[in-house]
Amino acid sequence: MSRFLQLHVLTSYPAVNLNRDDAGRPKTLVYGGAERLRISSQSLKRAWRTAPEFAQILGVENIGARTQEFAHRLRKLLEERGLDREEANKRIRKVIEDNKLGKLEAISKNSKEEPIETNQLVHLGRDELTALNGLADRILDNSPLDKKETLILQQHPKAADIALFGRMLADNTAFNVEAAAQVAHAFTTHRVTVEDDFYTAVDDLKAKRPGADAGAGFVGVFEFGSGVFYHYANVNLDLLLENLGGNGNAGLAAKALEGLVTAMAVANPKGKQNATAARARAGFVLAEIGECAPRSLAEAFLKPVRSRDEEDLLAVSVEALLKKRGEIDDAYGKCWEDRRQMQVGGEGSLAGIVAFARGLVAPGPVA
Repeated sequence: MSRFLQLHVLTSYPAVNLNRDDAGRPKTLVYGGAERLRISSQSLKRAWRTAPEFAQILGVENIGARTQEFAHRLRKLLEERGLDREEANKRIRKVIEDNKLGKLEAISKNSKEEPIETNQLVHLGRDELTALNGLADRILDNSPLDKKETLILQQHPKAADIALFGRMLADNTAFNVEAAAQVAHAFTTHRVTVEDDFYTAVDDLKAKRPGADAGAGFVGVFEFGSGVFYHYANVNLDLLLENLGGNGNAGLAAKALEGLVTAMAVANPKGKQNATAARARAGFVLAEIGECAPRSLAEAFLKPVRSRDEEDLLAVSVEALLKKRGEIDDAYGKCWEDRRQMQVGGEGSLAGIVAFARGLVAPGPVA
């Protein structure tokens, strides 16, 4: 049986627009008949894996990079070794096509050189990026390259973010990585109203010019909302270890869990940060371990919570979440073997949650 770490986090934000739609409006959803603010799982995962805290815990050597530009890095290496650009482009295109590293941009009749960008982002580990150096030498020497040969891609790249969040290569499925972590869209535990902030930008110099009109240099509208967000993620611990190459890399798996837990508690999406300074820390974190199928506690907020006298929305949300957890346990049996809990102003600490998560895959101190 697989073991699952389940993480339930509540974070409160004031006026924010952390994750925008195509019109610049905060993303929303209707749940339980009420409109809520929403943060997509894609936005959350990027915020977590690019957070400074994630890098500090794991080290940049254990974090991958999502890019369409790896071929440019390869071309730079070839040019530094003396190969002209036109020939470098041709050889790189052949390598990408033969080894299914991605679909290439089509050659345009009006283009002066063959494009080497892939249509898809490719998530590469640092060990795979390092392999570009050896590949450059082989391309330069015109060494024969078998179409079935692994040139860059590894089945178990040493990258914690790939192990956690997976990668998909539509044309080279042998090197797909199934995500060990499942991440839900975050949403507010209560009903919200998206508000408008009408603002003006003053032209500092125009105001000093004689005869100039008194109008603003620019006017606009900024849409925002506020609330307590419920975040949920679960991690298949056995799959995480498998993705990282097995029990021999339990130390790296432990760091991956530490990085994930920490980032979920302290990292924030980047949307409109300069205008809102939405730098919040989680007010509540619940971590559970068990072998049963994971289950979200989103149903705790199917009926939007409302604040009560002397109790804020965060406190009421914690109460609703724990109540629903107990009800689900009563109906289906306990879905956890052990747990740790942290509430700002109450019990527990983030350090305790982190130690608990690390110990699930690598008991004892982890370097």
